[in-house]
Amino acid sequence: MKPSAHPKPTDRTHGWEHVVDAIGPRVRRLRLQLGLSLQQLAGRAEVSAAAIHKVERGEMVPTITTLLKLSAALERPVGFFIDDGTPDPVAVHRRWDERATPPADWASTLGGVSAESLAQPKGPLHAGVVAATLPPGGSGTAPTQRPGEEILLVDEGTLAVEIAGERYLVEAGDTLHYPTDRPRSWRNDGTETVRAIWWYVHD
Repeated sequence: MKPSAHPKPTDRTHGWEHVVDAIGPRVRRLRLQLGLSLQQLAGRAEVSAAAIHKVERGEMVPTITTLLKLSAALERPVGFFIDDGTPDPVAVHRRWDERATPPADWASTLGGVSAESLAQPKGPLHAGVVAATLPPGGSGTAPTQRPGEEILLVDEGTLAVEIAGERYLVEAGDTLHYPTDRPRSWRNDGTETVRAIWWYVHD
């Protein structure tokens, strides 16, 4: 008897099983990268810590509602958590007219500052770049501290930067390299517009 041409039931499910299996590890990896405990993520997402723990361990498949809440809390699109078997491209090409607003983990408050994201962490890539223009009096404050580091390059003007209580005047051409697990803020106290670029990597 010739073998059946129809796949076995287990073969038919293989196409979606690996997609489901990828969700938990991606939630856990991103949570750790953001420096969040289970309880902190639970508070953000309004999902119980026990449920998140089960999702991360692969003991529970999240509902659509739960996945939407987790993706919002972790500031990633739902598609980030679903591996459909298509390999990610080696590089991310973002065209000049596709630049977006900076991610929420770059600055929590901005006063009179115009900024755009030149690159954002995606997949295995963990670095990001933000370009900003600060008119006189323009300022910004970073969000809750998290593991990682930033490099600031001032292209024009002078920017006053405070890192954990230490004050720095970063002039045109200067760079400032610092950890992101400390309170930090910046302000243009001069009379000229400041243009600056931030490179950041969050663990």
